[in-house]
Amino acid sequence: MNWVIFQAYIYPIRHKLYRFALKITGDRHDAEDIVQDVMEKVWKNSAESDHNMINWEAWCMTLTKNQSLDKTRSLSKRRTLPLAENEAFESTSPSLIREIEMQDLTTRVKQMMQDLPEKQRLVMHLRDVEELSYEEITQALGLSLDQVKVNLFRARKYIREKMVPEH
Repeated sequence: MNWVIFQAYIYPIRHKLYRFALKITGDRHDAEDIVQDVMEKVWKNSAESDHNMINWEAWCMTLTKNQSLDKTRSLSKRRTLPLAENEAFESTSPSLIREIEMQDLTTRVKQMMQDLPEKQRLVMHLRDVEELSYEEITQALGLSLDQVKVNLFRARKYIREKMVPEH
């Protein structure tokens, strides 16, 4: 690995790798450790593979996913994210009420995402939160394009059904 490639392709995605690791592990310290390990592994990568690498981000996401899943399985942790504490508010202005409603909606969707099967949760996170392309998701998760689309469809359908009240 040379410094120019590391600075251009790897270092800028460190926050995305952290969010992805955090989504899988549910622990901020584990996520930090995983990203550090991934960055170290990439840095120690042989110079000859630098020229053969087509998509650095997808490769780093794959490494992050694998290390996160290994860590989660080894510690037998439950994958959850801490809920943000509600802040007290002094005003009931329409914009503040709208903001609180959006925070509540976001919290509900995050909770529902935790109920999804692992593949659906990861695909939905990568597509809707990290905004990766379908191709990048297929590379990062090692799934076919059809599997990615099916998992995303099912995840979104589940969330939509839970959000819409039954008549």
